[in-house]
Amino acid sequence: MESGLFLAEGNKLVASILPFFECELLIACPSWMAMQENLNVKELIAVEEEEVKKASLLKNPQEVIAVFVQPQHPFRKEALENELSLLLDGIQDPGNLGTIIRLADWFGIKNIVCSPDTVDVYNPKSVQASMGGIAKVQVFYESLPELLMELKHLPIYGAFLEGNDIYREKLSDKGIIVMGNEGNGIRPETEKEISNRLYIPNYPSPIESIESTESLNVAVAAAIICAEFRRQQIYSQ
Repeated sequence: MESGLFLAEGNKLVASILPFFECELLIACPSWMAMQENLNVKELIAVEEEEVKKASLLKNPQEVIAVFVQPQHPFRKEALENELSLLLDGIQDPGNLGTIIRLADWFGIKNIVCSPDTVDVYNPKSVQASMGGIAKVQVFYESLPELLMELKHLPIYGAFLEGNDIYREKLSDKGIIVMGNEGNGIRPETEKEISNRLYIPNYPSPIESIESTESLNVAVAAAIICAEFRRQQIYSQ
């Protein structure tokens, strides 16, 4: 957001990210405040639950709303060298982005690089869906084709509806995983830089002539792919 601030709501979410971000304003019920050991915030306002509900963007408001300063993390492509990282090409749904941040945190992925047209990581819905993962996963916005050209020495995997069965592929414990737009997938200029095309087979298999859903939600697909990468890493040791 242009203000350089972002909004977070909910008892658990706000408590989980307070230690990681500078808090400009915190509005909360006294009952929530009493449960916190240290509230290092610039401005603190105690209100009743009804006042929180009036200000909330959530369907089911809780007891706290906070405004945080967006951190400024300089991007260094070298940070991707010895890690497993995610690149997101044109993700538009803030809930999908937040969920992918959450699962990146779960699977120990420290960096996500987004194309410039990917939804804002500090969209309130993205922050909410990240469930605190936004405090532990760094998210950057860069031109993906140019970045991938500079990372050609790394394994670069992309998720496609056609490719090599992920469960039959030998996967690296470091490299790049590219996930595409919800409707259009990975755009052509990004696709041409990808060296390994992966797909998640459905069940029953297509040869059994039983129709299944056309494709997976991008966040669900990212979770399955990251899980298989980590499974191979753990059980190949």
